[in-house]
Amino acid sequence: MLVVRPAGSADFDALMELAVLSGRGFTSLPEDEATLRARLALSEASFQAGVAPPEAWYTLMLEETDTGSVEGVAGVKAGVGLKRPFFSFRVVTLAQSSPTLEMRFDHKALVLVNECAGWSEVGSLFLRPEKRKGGAGRLLAQSRYMLIGIEPQRFAEMVLAELRGWFDQDGRCPFWEHVSHKFFRLDFDQADLMSASTDGQFILDLAPRHPIYTELLPEEARDVIGRVHRDGEAARAMLEREGFRYQGLVDLFDAGPTVACPRDDIRTVRDAKRLRVKLGEDAFGEEALISTGEVSRFRAIRAPVLIDGDAAILGREAMDALGVCEGEVVRVKA
Repeated sequence: MLVVRPAGSADFDALMELAVLSGRGFTSLPEDEATLRARLALSEASFQAGVAPPEAWYTLMLEETDTGSVEGVAGVKAGVGLKRPFFSFRVVTLAQSSPTLEMRFDHKALVLVNECAGWSEVGSLFLRPEKRKGGAGRLLAQSRYMLIGIEPQRFAEMVLAELRGWFDQDGRCPFWEHVSHKFFRLDFDQADLMSASTDGQFILDLAPRHPIYTELLPEEARDVIGRVHRDGEAARAMLEREGFRYQGLVDLFDAGPTVACPRDDIRTVRDAKRLRVKLGEDAFGEEALISTGEVSRFRAIRAPVLIDGDAAILGREAMDALGVCEGEVVRVKA
């Protein structure tokens, strides 16, 4: 059975392997030992309420219980832009007109903004390629919203997700080459690692302060503004089913889109029910998303469940995977 559980320090090797597999542009999974070890330590402290709620970063691992193999990772940051700016480009329309010539023009432009400070972020969603079918990705993605729904007050009223921008088949990032590189003068991989592993001061120092008119950019750079990486289309579709929508914001480095949704309007957060566990002799009922009712003991699975009033009747395998006993609270999203 697949189960989503909190990450711990023992997951370092698996997390590094996933980071290597994720490839270029996956900023939240850098191939950097110090960064990944610090992230695992922060995650452990976050689940045990060892850090202030806005500073928490919860990392989740998707594990195959039969083998102990880690198949994927996801995360939830309780607050972004608190200790370092959370910069994006906003795609704006600038209108210019000349009454003398009786002419009016609209120009698209990119403007540096820091609009999302204090929002929560769901991200870092990555699965091994062979696990991207059969519902594993959906389980991992929705587990983040089940976590948020246990104690919504730990998270901001708005939740965002950044999607990886477009890279060519040969690994080139057109937006980086034609736009961002002109300001940062670094290799993409170097800038990406610095973004993930430093306080981001270099972005504050070097990012453009004035609007960038998109009409002045090469066509291949214009065409990828707000475009999702080929491997991110499924993730975008899952986010949109939960209620996330494009916000007119794109990433500084690869121009990938930012989507967002009010926390309490996220479908899984809104619709999951708190129920008491009751043991059934056999697994039966419709398959549903089920999580524990406590952040510190968080686990999530998909399994058959029969809802009877305020009771969730589960099979023994499901109860063991969740680590719950009869009478305990679980959250169920049919």
